[in-house]
Amino acid sequence: MSIEQQRAYVLRSVEERGVRLIRLWFTDVLGNLKSMAISPPELDNALSDGMTFDGSSIDGFSRVQESDVLAIPDPDTYELLPWGDPAAPEARIFCDVHHLDGTPFEGDPRQILRRHVQAAHEAGLTFYVAPDIEFFYFEPPIDGQEPVPIDQGGFFDLTTNDVTGDLRKNTIRTLETMGIPVEYSFHEDAPGQQEIDLRHTDALTMADSVMTFRLAVRELAARNGVHATFMPKPVEGLQGSGMHLHMSLFNGDDNAFYDESDGYDLSDTAKAFMAGLLRHAHEITAVTNQTVNSYKRLVPNFEAPVHISWARNNRSGLIRVPIAKASNPLATRIEYRSPDPACNPYLAFSLILAAGMRGINEGYELPEEADANLFEIEDDVLEKLGINQLPHSLHEALETMEKSTLVREALGEHVFEWFLRNKQSEWRGYKTQVTPFERDRYLKAL
Repeated sequence: MSIEQQRAYVLRSVEERGVRLIRLWFTDVLGNLKSMAISPPELDNALSDGMTFDGSSIDGFSRVQESDVLAIPDPDTYELLPWGDPAAPEARIFCDVHHLDGTPFEGDPRQILRRHVQAAHEAGLTFYVAPDIEFFYFEPPIDGQEPVPIDQGGFFDLTTNDVTGDLRKNTIRTLETMGIPVEYSFHEDAPGQQEIDLRHTDALTMADSVMTFRLAVRELAARNGVHATFMPKPVEGLQGSGMHLHMSLFNGDDNAFYDESDGYDLSDTAKAFMAGLLRHAHEITAVTNQTVNSYKRLVPNFEAPVHISWARNNRSGLIRVPIAKASNPLATRIEYRSPDPACNPYLAFSLILAAGMRGINEGYELPEEADANLFEIEDDVLEKLGINQLPHSLHEALETMEKSTLVREALGEHVFEWFLRNKQSEWRGYKTQVTPFERDRYLKAL
């Protein structure tokens, strides 16, 4: 369908469905969803010419002296919102942000991912992503008190009148009505923790889907008196929430990661892509794990990766190569396990693709598989084997990112500099905090 046909479809659907409000969505540099609403009479003009707004009011966008930018709706992303008043339906459309002269705005995360996806297309490749997204359901939070999970379930638990099961089921139905197919869902290991896995699609569509997913989960939870959070590590002593990414590159209808002559079914392209991820993992972690809290999850013995390594079936490493069912060529993929669901998916996917493509273009060699339980091996032994660790803190991750030419080039100067300043400020604010841990440990003893 051409862009003109898609625009015509959107306008016709708005009229036929009686849509009263169209929400134009875009994302700031940190991955916060932003929105402005227009009425149906404004939609035709918005689709043709875009809507001007003050970019200086959005984190990471324009400075005051260059404030106005243009939000241009992408008609392919038009969907009805399945919540709200049925008598006054609303719809949403994701937007690309441009300068007023029509050139892409360098501060727009969606445009950054679009640029990397297009570069891969020019090499004959399409980047597919399927995330496993974990999150928690809590009772409504009370300031100063520990969060209270709404259940005490564990892996795959099913109980009668299970409120979390009903919430997951309703969330899946909602996502499906919005064109976001779900592969499966289940109760995760920790009390109140859930996982919903989305079916693979191209990276740009998936980034839009992740943004929609996070809003849908929280919206439906709130309507049921429950608080949903994508905070990476909300409860001490329990595992955190990750967003494991299953990824592959396709050349047309063929899986570029598959090679039947290889013992792992992995092509040279797949191995070089993995090598790129491993070599640049330390540099991109500040973006895939962008909060102070993210690094409370990336610790040993809580099912999150710590070591920069790969293996066929070892969940202690950074990259896992799942065994495809019945050796299905289309199912050959890799799983990148460090990202968490608080990241900006547009920027995270951009850097992962950039690192993998660097490995392909420069012919990186994949290190040996590390198939042992790395948590049981001393760090000095791992270092001798050439297996390093992910950053231990946001501060360490930012220091590495600041020196990275790959990240600077992939994000562009505008986003690179703003992201660093914002996150360095977050780290400085964190360093000044006096925590309950410190008071409990030192107040009486010292």
